[in-house]
Amino acid sequence: MARTGKRKPRPRQSPGRLERALRGFFGGVLRLVWWVGVRVAIVGALVLGIATAYYSSRLPPLEALLDGREGGSVTLTDASGDVFAWRGEQHGVMYADAVSPHLINAIIATEDRRFYRHFGVDLRGTARAALVNLRSGETVQGGSSLSQQVAKLVWFDNTRTLERKIKEIPAALALEWNFSKAEILSIYLNRAYLGAGATGFEAASQRYFGKSAAKLTPAEAAMLAGLLRAPSRFAPTNDLQRAQDRAQTIVGLMEEQGYLTAAQAAEARAHPASLSAAAAARAGAAFADWVMSSGPDFLTRDTTEDVVVETTFDPRVQRAAEAGLRAVFETKIKEGSNAQAAVVVMAPDGAVRAMIGGRDVAGADGSFNRATQALRQTGSLFKTFVYAAALEQGASPFDPVLDAPLTINVPGSGPWSPQNYTREHKGEIDLATAFAHSINTSAVRVAEAAGRARVRAVAQDLGVTAPIAEGPAIALGASEATLIEMTGAYAGILNGGYRVRPYGMQTLKLRADGQTLMRGGAAPRVQVLDERVDNDLIWMMTQVIENGTGGRARLPDRQAAGKTGTTSAARDAWFIGFTADYVVGVWMGYDDNTPLTGVTGGGLPAEIWREVMVRINEGVPPRPLPIHPPERRAAPAVVAGGNGQGTSLPNPVAAVDTVVRSVFNSVVKGLFGSN
Repeated sequence: MARTGKRKPRPRQSPGRLERALRGFFGGVLRLVWWVGVRVAIVGALVLGIATAYYSSRLPPLEALLDGREGGSVTLTDASGDVFAWRGEQHGVMYADAVSPHLINAIIATEDRRFYRHFGVDLRGTARAALVNLRSGETVQGGSSLSQQVAKLVWFDNTRTLERKIKEIPAALALEWNFSKAEILSIYLNRAYLGAGATGFEAASQRYFGKSAAKLTPAEAAMLAGLLRAPSRFAPTNDLQRAQDRAQTIVGLMEEQGYLTAAQAAEARAHPASLSAAAAARAGAAFADWVMSSGPDFLTRDTTEDVVVETTFDPRVQRAAEAGLRAVFETKIKEGSNAQAAVVVMAPDGAVRAMIGGRDVAGADGSFNRATQALRQTGSLFKTFVYAAALEQGASPFDPVLDAPLTINVPGSGPWSPQNYTREHKGEIDLATAFAHSINTSAVRVAEAAGRARVRAVAQDLGVTAPIAEGPAIALGASEATLIEMTGAYAGILNGGYRVRPYGMQTLKLRADGQTLMRGGAAPRVQVLDERVDNDLIWMMTQVIENGTGGRARLPDRQAAGKTGTTSAARDAWFIGFTADYVVGVWMGYDDNTPLTGVTGGGLPAEIWREVMVRINEGVPPRPLPIHPPERRAAPAVVAGGNGQGTSLPNPVAAVDTVVRSVFNSVVKGLFGSN
């Protein structure tokens, strides 16, 4: 008989002892975890809330957060008013709604694609960024949210520690609680460091592209956003190609996230961002550093304000000087030479137009300005002051002087016998010839006759401030001076005998309101050389170029005057001279005082001087120097003592009268003006 009823269910077996034990154990663990977890979460939330409240209470108003610099900035403008250099911490306040939308998009695409969708901390975004960076092999996306990065800029330094990362969380939450997304972006836009001394995107945009951040193209915005990961490494002023490659990656992210169309991305890739002319040239670095050092620290290097320094710098002249120096080193000097050179170009009143502080060679200190910081022996360059002292005492360029062996007994040192460069002697010659051919024995005789004190006084009157030698070697340039100091002294000769103080600063103003805080400019007009003396001295300097040691400096289209200088063992070689419009000083040597091989002041320095002068005078109409040939007169007798070391100057009474009148005229003109 078939069964039609349902099968009776088996009675359920009760769990065994082991199973009950395991269930009890894991249940207890879960209950414990839940119990602990809930309490830890409550405590964590409480701690997070307290920390967030703490950071929130410390937040200043938005306006105070937009400028987080410790110091101010210095913007330097050239003689035409165009910016050519920046120093200090550059900054330009800009709000998020005022910058180019491409910049906002580039930042968000690179640093925090979920910025508008999280509450300050993006755990998902952090994990995704880690994965993207791992796949690409480089840091393409940041792990911290923008809010966390702003928190770091506001409260923390750049150290990377777990403690700091934890502290960023409540700090970011505090920012999100107090400010809108646009305001947080504004803080970021103004506080991020972007290399080359630029703090904030407005400053960086001006620094690299010469335009406001409101006008950035997609390619330019991508380049600036690319700086956030490593400002120094990707700064376009350090390596433009590397910066452009980084920007291409950012353009790809912007396209991928829908911020750029395919056509816009292709345009940005085809036309990558390039530097402005001023940023690309990087011209005037030595000049800018010199100007910064010439003003008070509290207004320049240590300024807490944003200031603008209006200068005398001329970019055209700077480029011409650099081209002239480069032409000589490329064609006349062995490749790979570590010889250094410095050049200063100034106007007759001392306004410095260009400056080359040294060459970019392997192992050279790029921060050392050889034009303004290097004290070097002046050699025969100093003879100009010797002959000026003689002219002041009534001598004429045509007065006779001996070129013959000479020995002077120097107390404490014994006999001293100067030698001519050629080791030859010409006998009796006139002062102009002795000066033009830079004859040592004659220069010493003239200095001894005029008096070493008078020679020293002339050099100091013309602006030499470095200590000057005491012994008879003063005549041969045993003293040290800087190139800018000596060039300024020669400018005083071109300036009609009026003392010149080299200057680069015209005015220093507050950037905010244009208030003038400091004025520079030319020195007060004080005449230190009599008009006749100055005229005769300039004429003698023209003979150096036309008939003497400076023949290689001769210009094709205009009158020029100058003087060569070579020191003992040829460790330094100089040429300083001028036309009616420019004074140019050139120094050449090695930083370690290694002697130059086959180089004298009348050689390569004179050629550099000529190449610089030809280029800076392009387009400048030729003008004659402000001189007339001196008059010849009856020559006095040459007085030669025991071994021919003596030299007399004509009419000592007249010489004293000339000096007294010169001093009197200088004092009166200084007090009451040139009229």
